[in-house]
Amino acid sequence: MPSAICPPESASSSPLQPNLGPGFDCLGLALAIHNTFEFTTLNAGEGLQIEIEGEGKEKLKADTSNLGIQAANAVWESLGQSPLALKIKMTNNIPLGSGMGSSASAIVGGLVAANALAGGSLSRSDLLRMATKIEGHPDNVAAAIFGGLTIVSHANEELMHTSLDVPPMKVAIALPNIKLSTADARAALRKHVPFGDAVFNMGRTAFVIQALQKGDYDLLSWAMTDKLHQPYRKKLIVGFDDVVNAARRVGARAVALSGAGPSIAAFAPDHHWEIAEAMKKAFEANGVACRTFVLPVDRQGVQISVSG
Repeated sequence: MPSAICPPESASSSPLQPNLGPGFDCLGLALAIHNTFEFTTLNAGEGLQIEIEGEGKEKLKADTSNLGIQAANAVWESLGQSPLALKIKMTNNIPLGSGMGSSASAIVGGLVAANALAGGSLSRSDLLRMATKIEGHPDNVAAAIFGGLTIVSHANEELMHTSLDVPPMKVAIALPNIKLSTADARAALRKHVPFGDAVFNMGRTAFVIQALQKGDYDLLSWAMTDKLHQPYRKKLIVGFDDVVNAARRVGARAVALSGAGPSIAAFAPDHHWEIAEAMKKAFEANGVACRTFVLPVDRQGVQISVSG
């Protein structure tokens, strides 16, 4: 039986650090920790069989409400096909509700695997549009699809995107044990922002892009500053300022929320595990348990292989 397989060594999709400080809903950076999806076709009438391993195993539903299945079904529908009878194995390494792109990974993994089984007729740009409709915004799914640093602009039916290469670099991430849904993080934002704050973010975003492309940490330290979302969302994260200060004391050059949070990402040329440990201790000093990661940039994006 043919199968669309994303093996661990070339995983199906990458997580990301969306927003990148001032780049709210328009910048994403793919990082190399992966969820994998294996789709195997079954005989007609055998239905849908789902196995979930790893992060979120006890929480994720193994039925058609699963984001990966919704994405796969969107592919069949767009091609005028009926859903296939499938055995699906999902292996998750991305923590749920972390701001590290678990939902984007599920959506992109489902889309790409289903497209491969359907003959690969949909382009990555096609898949990005489909992923954006499911996710609601394109910055995270774009990074998962294309890898590296992605820039997106989305308004109504208009969607523009480009992917930029960046030099090898690593990001230290602290993930506190704080429940923070994307909906709650969105609700914390202002519906209207001062004109000056909007101009501030536009300028800083341009320089974040340049700093990442050049690997210029001095410039990144100045540019990775935001006035549109972090000042409001950080109030939902106990110890946020202490964690940022702790990271900077041991060498972090720029520190920002990863996505909507609660994870916090620190950029530096070296000493990444020392920075991660400092952030963890700062969270713990505020009574919050914390997990840490040091992740290189994923410069390839989603990978797919087909066998059978």
